[in-house]
Amino acid sequence: MATILDVALMAAVFAVNTLLAAVLTRFLRLQLATRWGSAVYVGFLVPVVLVVTTIVSFSLGVGIDLGSAAAVLGLMVALPMALGVSIDVLYLPSPAEYDLPDT
Repeated sequence: MATILDVALMAAVFAVNTLLAAVLTRFLRLQLATRWGSAVYVGFLVPVVLVVTTIVSFSLGVGIDLGSAAAVLGLMVALPMALGVSIDVLYLPSPAEYDLPDT
């Protein structure tokens, strides 16, 4: 049975995964010059980072038993990634508006 502490810790991991997805998406959009390059890296690099953080946090005993690996991947990887990318793309200014140094 899940306790309030387990649910709160799982919500914290969810929030951290969402923050990581948003920050990594912003970083890749700012650093990569092409639109496809950032999309490819966001599509392949961000889920790997989220899976690693989920595995580490669940191996430390954080969270509740969701019943299947698909439920864990959906709730702790796919949903935070969708939220993080949406936050970056929809609510933050475009990377074209920033002036980066040449070196």
